[in-house]
Amino acid sequence: MAGLLCSTGRFDISIYTLVLSLIAAGVLGNYTGYWFGYRAGPSLFKKDNSIFFKQHHIVIAEEFYTKHGGKALVLGRFFPIIRTFAPIFAGVVKVDIKKFTLYNFIGSITWVCTFTLSGYFLGRKYPQLKNYIEYIVIGLIVATSLPLVYAVYKRKQHIRERVNELNKVNK
Repeated sequence: MAGLLCSTGRFDISIYTLVLSLIAAGVLGNYTGYWFGYRAGPSLFKKDNSIFFKQHHIVIAEEFYTKHGGKALVLGRFFPIIRTFAPIFAGVVKVDIKKFTLYNFIGSITWVCTFTLSGYFLGRKYPQLKNYIEYIVIGLIVATSLPLVYAVYKRKQHIRERVNELNKVNK
């Protein structure tokens, strides 16, 4: 969105400044998450659900991180819930800070350049897009959430199948 708004003149900032600022914000945000996870550690797994915190988000991020390792910090940028909890979980398990830094920079640069520059160049080619910003935001939310929704659905389906198998065995 920022790239699109920059290209249409609604943000009075150069694309270079915008991209560099967003990369810096992404890197610093992940360092903050890492530090929080490093300090809070195991107490996160004991925390009760609230409006702002859901235990299953930590579990999803943990599974994603376990499956993909360091790639989770790069790939996780593209999935809203994973983006929030992957650096926290990396801090919880005390990932080597040098490895974390490498993946943090790669992820931030890839994520910011992909989305910001896509929005920027789309806005340059199709300036009328600024009239459909609300729909674009909804589309981005849906598009980035679908893979996670699918993964949760598959997991629940797998659990149901296992329960059915166990029920058959116990009968």
